[in-house]
Amino acid sequence: MSLPGMNIAALQRFLSGSGIEVHGELHVELISGGRSNLTYRAWDDRSSWVVRRPPTSGLTPSAHDMAREYTVTSALQGTAVPVARTVAFDADGSALGAPMTVVEFVEGTVVRDQDDLAGLSDDQVAASADTLVRVLADLHAVDYRAVGLGDFGRPDGFVARQVKLWSGQWDRVKTRELPDVAVLHAALTEAMPATSAASIVHGDFRIDNTILDPRDPGRVRAVVDWEMSTLGDPLTDVALMCVYRDPVFDLVLGSQAAWTSDRLPSAGALAQSYALASGRDLGDWNFYLALANFKLGVIGEGITHRALQGSDSGAGAVRAAEATPEFIAAGLRALKGVTL
Repeated sequence: MSLPGMNIAALQRFLSGSGIEVHGELHVELISGGRSNLTYRAWDDRSSWVVRRPPTSGLTPSAHDMAREYTVTSALQGTAVPVARTVAFDADGSALGAPMTVVEFVEGTVVRDQDDLAGLSDDQVAASADTLVRVLADLHAVDYRAVGLGDFGRPDGFVARQVKLWSGQWDRVKTRELPDVAVLHAALTEAMPATSAASIVHGDFRIDNTILDPRDPGRVRAVVDWEMSTLGDPLTDVALMCVYRDPVFDLVLGSQAAWTSDRLPSAGALAQSYALASGRDLGDWNFYLALANFKLGVIGEGITHRALQGSDSGAGAVRAAEATPEFIAAGLRALKGVTL
């Protein structure tokens, strides 16, 4: 059976050329595709790997995104942050016609939707949430210069660039006029923190971007999907994790996400757990919540925009923009000190 974006013979030649011996026949299966990078499992008689590459069509992520994933996960080897062991990187796309990363396959459980979450007891859900928060705190505690990531991003001015970035993105993807978007943008610009911390940020941190130990869901075996990672303000990571808890996020994903379930701690409880685990002050917290809501509102609009243009038409894509006014309103409430 043909796999999109995959050439098994070319992959085997690349592995062999990278010093990775293939024992017996090489098998490949597609794990996931869609809006993100294509992800495959490859295995022979002895080993198993995960191969990732950009989609074959649509808004294809750049080679830099693949390099970003490989760079940060390579740097995090041996730190307190659990990541898959990196194996090889095809930067110029010589094997598959697009940049490709190869990492060790990590056995475990991925909890994507509420049906997956139903397989965990209340105690296991609580333990998983607690561990996720501690893993995020551990990530933000990594000395990025010491692990060779001093040039991985530009933390100075990161928050201001985020506000500008998502405002500009709105202008590109809006499907209708929503005056409150401009109101929130102006309010964010006015409320900008004078200073901010700097750390590695994941950029998309929630339960479904981790692999849990199947015997102990309170243990994270690996954090995955690092294509949005950079150096920036750690509180943007925390606030986004908290805002993902809003049930309206289901419209953006097109499914009942595990992370929006009321079985998990509230956004406020997660924020407090992070503050305790990290020892970090949550100063200007309402600003960060507002920025996270602004970002998700624009992302929802963008998904629908692409669906209406005839691409990126995953489950519920045309309805994703229904979430946008909700997120924008929540962002304005946050700046007024009102969180629901």
